[in-house]
Amino acid sequence: MSRSEPGFVSARTSAIGGRLRVPGDKSISHRAVIFSALADGVSHIEGLLEGEDVLATLAAFRAMGVMAEGPANGKLVIVGAGMDGLKASKSALDMGNSGTAMRLMSGVLAAQSFNSVLVGDESLSSRPMRRIMIPLEKMGADCRVEADGTPPIQIRATDHLRGIHYDLPVASAQVKSAILLAGLYAKGTTKVVEPAATRDHTERMLNAYGYACVTEQSVISLEGGGHLTAQDISVPADISSAAFFMVLASIVPGSQILLEHVGVNATRTGVINILRLMGADIELINPREVGGEAVADIQVSYSGLAGIDVPPEQVPLAIDEIPAICIAAACASGVTRVRGAEELRHKESDRISAVVEGLRAVGIEVEEHPDGMNIVGGNILGGQVDSQLDHRIAMAFAVAGAVASNPITIRRCENVATSFPDFIELANQTGMKLDAQTLDR
Repeated sequence: MSRSEPGFVSARTSAIGGRLRVPGDKSISHRAVIFSALADGVSHIEGLLEGEDVLATLAAFRAMGVMAEGPANGKLVIVGAGMDGLKASKSALDMGNSGTAMRLMSGVLAAQSFNSVLVGDESLSSRPMRRIMIPLEKMGADCRVEADGTPPIQIRATDHLRGIHYDLPVASAQVKSAILLAGLYAKGTTKVVEPAATRDHTERMLNAYGYACVTEQSVISLEGGGHLTAQDISVPADISSAAFFMVLASIVPGSQILLEHVGVNATRTGVINILRLMGADIELINPREVGGEAVADIQVSYSGLAGIDVPPEQVPLAIDEIPAICIAAACASGVTRVRGAEELRHKESDRISAVVEGLRAVGIEVEEHPDGMNIVGGNILGGQVDSQLDHRIAMAFAVAGAVASNPITIRRCENVATSFPDFIELANQTGMKLDAQTLDR
């Protein structure tokens, strides 16, 4: 008996356009749930991403006794348990496909007075977690993973952690955040030194919830033993989700699109900076601040793109958007070179290999490197791509299909719902020709 799997078929389109509000920022949504659960008092969250990843984080806290109402239409009310109010879950905490949830929750659970086990789906169960374990163990946590460094993560109860000074070997907001979350419970000062700037939502949200977190150049520090105070949080639209439509409008002739209420935190705007360097026509309209985060409407108009050497300092600021940027590079004249992106090998898939394999499958010349790739712009011919169960790979090649000579079939797309549940609906509203199909394996 043949088996089937969900997939996308994306076909060439003419000019796209319209006004869109993409779902809430996933990074901010995760953190809003975490800090609200640990705070004293009742927090109200609006604009929450109701994707599977964020729901996994919420379900974990519910399993540990935190009361919450919703989410419904992006609204969620959480009754905080306080820093010491979590209770042991009766079963393993299932993080689904979410590496962010697993890594950040490891920081929280490393400090608890009860044992915990974190598990995930097939994709998450193959991802490396040792780089989280190393700093947590230095703080005094008892964390164990499989022999190859993958989940499940077993965390044993501890009665104390100690603050550490930790130099991140690779720029990673998830590792940084896990250390800072554990540092909330640690005795003394916790300091994290970044080799390059990464998204700073954790630091911003700590201060928003009344917990002092200080950033001085590349050093982020906090004192353990404080408290979080419940807040009302408005989550802006996710620039990582908006990135697919920014690239789409940039590569389909005659296109113009307006993306509303997008978070443009300076540690997340690498995708805008890189696309502009390639020649993209991107304008930020009505910039404003909402809940401590910079927000703007983003207007993107078609413009011929040229290949560039992506500035290394921009890569950490666009790490989740690199797959979409690579589709722009495939449509640009000349060669685009990406380096310093080794972090991509530790995402939902090895995104460097996944992008390289996908581009080759649709007729684009590309050279793989340990920390990036060289992409020779050309004509996307169409073909079949394996998303490797990675939502961002699936959506990136869906965008590529809009300019391909022949349709692109993308396999194993079931995890798109982790970050962008309504992707197909919104994509087709712009004029894309994107279908969900059941494919034979």
